[in-house]
Amino acid sequence: MTAYDAIVLAGGAARRFGGADKPALEVGGRTLLDRVLAACADAGRTVVVGPPRETARAAVHWTREQPPGGGPVAAVAAGLGHATAERVLLFAADLPFLDRPTVRRLLAALDETGSEGALLVDAAGRDQPLAAAYRTAALRRSLADLGDPAGLPLRRLLAPLDVVRLADPEGVAYDCDTWEELAQARERERTEHRTDG
Repeated sequence: MTAYDAIVLAGGAARRFGGADKPALEVGGRTLLDRVLAACADAGRTVVVGPPRETARAAVHWTREQPPGGGPVAAVAAGLGHATAERVLLFAADLPFLDRPTVRRLLAALDETGSEGALLVDAAGRDQPLAAAYRTAALRRSLADLGDPAGLPLRRLLAPLDVVRLADPEGVAYDCDTWEELAQARERERTEHRTDG
């Protein structure tokens, strides 16, 4: 498998969490951010876009979107500024069930199909563009076409790309946007841990 970089978006305002530092919240004794970082531990370079935090992984490059709070496209732009590999993983920092097999599956789909992106689709049929792999050059080209990325929705960046969509029957792309979803993730992790044990 050829090299890849990873960009993790961890700078959102977490309004539905009352401004709590969402990536630092824990599921199964590990922070949400650490769980995502563990899934992409083989990345040549891992860039986290957001304020620096303590992480279990030391080899993380930190950067910020401009302006801070400028939204997901600005965050992708900041991350891409530090990516050097031909393929890049793009993840939200609140995916507690992201795992290495899913990373390999996304990268393999990108290679096998020749597409510009490979993303997960949740059980409700919604695209999960922050649980995906992309060709770095394609993201840069689309970004350049947009001009100033601040405040733009992610769909504007990704709409021009030829992407392949992968079903997510295991719910790997489950994200924690509310306290209720975080509680559900914690219960799911406890249940799965008991089953595995």
